[in-house]
Amino acid sequence: MKFCPECAAPVMLKIPEGDTRERHVCTSCGTIHYHNPKMVVGSIPVWETNGEIKVLLCRRAIEPRYGYWTLPAGFMENNETTSDAARRETEEEAGAHIALHELFSILNVPHVHQVHLFYRATLLDLDFQAGTESLEVQLFSEQEIPWDEIAFPTISHTLKFFFADIVAIRHGGQFNLHAHDIMHPMRHG
Repeated sequence: MKFCPECAAPVMLKIPEGDTRERHVCTSCGTIHYHNPKMVVGSIPVWETNGEIKVLLCRRAIEPRYGYWTLPAGFMENNETTSDAARRETEEEAGAHIALHELFSILNVPHVHQVHLFYRATLLDLDFQAGTESLEVQLFSEQEIPWDEIAFPTISHTLKFFFADIVAIRHGGQFNLHAHDIMHPMRHG
């Protein structure tokens, strides 16, 4: 940020009085401009048949990570709840109709100023299709997931948490809320 959106004067980075972090502060009107993390929200859409659990993944049709697989997710919009965002992104990217369940994972990604939230979801039918941001959508069992083609660490971690909870449930456990910090950028290669 170079200029104040309030008065168009230059801004400077400094720690405002009573604060502990550097902020953009207007040199004229004194307005403090806070830059907060963006929320990425999505779902883990599941279809179960004869005890076999499959998760719906989308192959990305946009950068970053064009052609890699992801859960349906995207940036939360203003004036929507996290659950609304999860439903919207699932419909936009996968054309899928879901019953949304509880929040499943919270992943902090501070190096890109993001927080990712994923809800468990059940597919209501198999009438899904790729949206404009997806090349294709497909159901995968845990063994079928192309793990080396997953777009982001947040997706890999969420899927691993999910399938670990499935194993726990089969032994009397339950779904848990998972929190994880991803502190370093992913390495491509």
